[in-house]
Amino acid sequence: MVDVVLPVLDEAEALPAVLGALPGGYRAIVADNGSTDGSGELAAQLGATVVREERRGFGAACYAGLVAAEAEVVCFMDCDGSLDPGDLPRVADPVRDGAADLVLGARDVARGAMPPHARIANRVLAFELRRRAGVRVSDLGPMRAARRGDLLTLGIEDRRFGWPLEMVMRAARAGWRIDEVRVPYSARAGKSKITGTVRGTIRTVRDMRAVLNET
Repeated sequence: MVDVVLPVLDEAEALPAVLGALPGGYRAIVADNGSTDGSGELAAQLGATVVREERRGFGAACYAGLVAAEAEVVCFMDCDGSLDPGDLPRVADPVRDGAADLVLGARDVARGAMPPHARIANRVLAFELRRRAGVRVSDLGPMRAARRGDLLTLGIEDRRFGWPLEMVMRAARAGWRIDEVRVPYSARAGKSKITGTVRGTIRTVRDMRAVLNET
């Protein structure tokens, strides 16, 4: 069994398709971060394990899901319909087989699926990872896998949008074997709370810059 942490904030539109596409042997843990559209209730009706994290923040939701997980290997994935759960074994299998400690799903972005300002921000952050931590990745992929116990010992502190970056930074400095695989990335359902606006992207980059300066 592999646990899949799905941080959720008002994703009722995408939830049925995402949960329905999970491969066999993968258990959904929906970390509801204060949804007002019934996402948590819907996820429970669809058979997911639901964890409620009222403290707002992407990292807070991810951490709550990680704590609730029980499987040895844990995946993280956005629950907005942009990623195909069928690709989860591609990121989880190298960890399960002992070939890698952390695997990121580098996004092959479909035309129009990601706004230009978000693409630029992502490239800058990937460059900073290579420069500061020696991690040769092309994307801070939101689909990723690692061992639960190892993640908990990393001591990730950020509870906002810096969580994904801090995970990679700390893993690199701990000597983890970090790899990436390509995964398709399509247009999400609804409007993104992070990259859907320039303001949201700036806020995310600000959080990640703080991680780069502090980690």
